[in-house]
Amino acid sequence: MRRLLPLTLLLSLALPAAASAQNPWLEKRVLNIAHQGGEDEFPSNTLYAFKKSVKAGADMLELDVGVTKDGKVIVSHDTTLDRTTDGHGTISSKKLKQIRKLDAAFWFAKGGDDAYAHDKPRKAYKFRGVATGKRKPPKGFKRRDFRVPTLKEVMKAFPRTPINIEIKGRTPDEATEEYVQNAEVLAALLDDTQRRDLIVVSFIQQAVDRFHELAPAIDVAPGVDGSAAFLLRGESPGDGVVAFQLPITYQVGDQVLDVTTAPNVAKAHAAGYAWHTWLSNDGESPATWRQLIDQCVDGVMTARPVAFEKVLRGHPAPEACG
Repeated sequence: MRRLLPLTLLLSLALPAAASAQNPWLEKRVLNIAHQGGEDEFPSNTLYAFKKSVKAGADMLELDVGVTKDGKVIVSHDTTLDRTTDGHGTISSKKLKQIRKLDAAFWFAKGGDDAYAHDKPRKAYKFRGVATGKRKPPKGFKRRDFRVPTLKEVMKAFPRTPINIEIKGRTPDEATEEYVQNAEVLAALLDDTQRRDLIVVSFIQQAVDRFHELAPAIDVAPGVDGSAAFLLRGESPGDGVVAFQLPITYQVGDQVLDVTTAPNVAKAHAAGYAWHTWLSNDGESPATWRQLIDQCVDGVMTARPVAFEKVLRGHPAPEACG
């Protein structure tokens, strides 16, 4: 989740009425949540990344979904294909059969400030060509592990691993209607699932609300509007909400405001909600991870699940976290 939340949302954390039902996500601290499958360590949102991160100890997968031209739900973070694959154009303008031909690891080169920079030496992109058969896959993996997967494929591959699913828009306009439409397609896909280890989220509250209306058995996290209702006015963040997913800080000019703090996390817990922190705009380090663990967060969405797991094993949550 890379957009910054509005300043007014983050300046005040009011304590709302307690959630009415017991929340199982409060019993799962501290989740190692592989953001995009761990996009700094592995090719973003690929089966290869998900498999490697789970093997390393990740407890939950975080992924993003969009809808193709022919109505298929695929797993990809961006509006377009250009940044991470050898394809071009928006996801919504392509059919699934076109996207299946692409190399989802084409621009992945581990290391540096940007693992998807397009200006590195060719040899840096060590997985380039695996998806298309030009290079042999690593031992134990297949070509398809480096393609853009569908959500169905990911869920089938990980039947017992919790998954956090973020609804995206899929054109440069990023209109609310796009999010709502994608929420409807996602709800239809998950209509008959018996899984209760999923959380669906979106920045757009209308998408979260519409999804919950159509698939009420699946847990959700609130969008900006739902979070504002909870944090500012002490109101419910919306039906079906089990967790807040917020950044560590919010920056206004040269001033950095703290959002994920021990008191704020405690207020969410008192109201019956879990707290998952995402780190895209704050940077990651062992010191940051240890601080979050000590603040009793319930999960950390990390781009480096392998490194985070090593820290987590040596620095468990304090007993005071419960």
